[in-house]
Amino acid sequence: MSDDFLPRAAAPAAARPAPSWAKKPPPKSKARTTGKITARRYAAPRDPHEHARKIAENVLDAWYQSFGGSSIDVPLGTVAGLSLLRNVPGLADLVLNLTPEQLPQLFKEIYLGHWIKRPDLINRAIPLHDWAWNPDPDKQQLRAVHAVTRAAINTGLLDLTGHDDIWRRSEADVLSPLLTGLRHKSDKKWRGEYHTPACVSDLMANITIDKDFVKPSMSFHEPAIGSGTMFRSVAVRLRDLGLDPHDFRWYGNDIDRLSAGCAAVNAIVWDLGPRCLIGCANSLAPDDDYAKTRAEALEAFEERDQYVGTAHSLVAVRRAFDLVDQLTSPEKTAA
Repeated sequence: MSDDFLPRAAAPAAARPAPSWAKKPPPKSKARTTGKITARRYAAPRDPHEHARKIAENVLDAWYQSFGGSSIDVPLGTVAGLSLLRNVPGLADLVLNLTPEQLPQLFKEIYLGHWIKRPDLINRAIPLHDWAWNPDPDKQQLRAVHAVTRAAINTGLLDLTGHDDIWRRSEADVLSPLLTGLRHKSDKKWRGEYHTPACVSDLMANITIDKDFVKPSMSFHEPAIGSGTMFRSVAVRLRDLGLDPHDFRWYGNDIDRLSAGCAAVNAIVWDLGPRCLIGCANSLAPDDDYAKTRAEALEAFEERDQYVGTAHSLVAVRRAFDLVDQLTSPEKTAA
């Protein structure tokens, strides 16, 4: 029988030359290294108000490019919390190297640290930091907060708001352009929310605040305070005249919770003093000299004192138990 019908073994294929692209080394990966991140040195504009607007622009880009969502209180509260920090060496690098999951704890500690001193103002700012206390935060939102934090710091936020010199910290209002940028155009029109430009408020303060006119213990009232731009201009003018804003009374009010929260944070940043009250109510409604705001502030301080007293009691009890354990330990008993 012939074997022609059987399948034959395939002949070995001739070796092909390697293509030209295979001879080139593979391209280097563009992935970011996992090493320590260092804060960039930002060439800030000479005009502090222009610097504040640039921070707002970069924060807005970071938030929306990271698909942060429509909750404008989150990016606003992130920048507000960072503005409460003092720019000590190494702090910017420390914050930049935190993971998105670590950031809520950072902001809780920032706000709690200032709550001990000014519980009334931090309570007023609850709409700005309420998101940080969410036990089950949205992962995508945390990544957007992370992007906003990096954008704010790398644009020189701490150089503007974290300076030890109070005069330098009061040069600009960072939260005003950010809040304005986050608001939708129709929302601003419906609310009637139009923030006074810094140049206008500075001019008004320079015209109206005269050293022969203002005296300690005088009161400044702002029924539509917004983020507090007018208060900033008055405080700067007082310091230019050699006066201390702590010697005056400040009463600010706004019907919008976010605006009132921004004004409360700015009151701390600009150090308006212990006699500064920020309310959130309708300025057209009857109110006996900010009676509601005064009552809320008093309640906040009483609540703070109660919590602090309870904490001190717990510490004393724990120390007592530790002392008892030491006295009744086997080593002490044997001795």
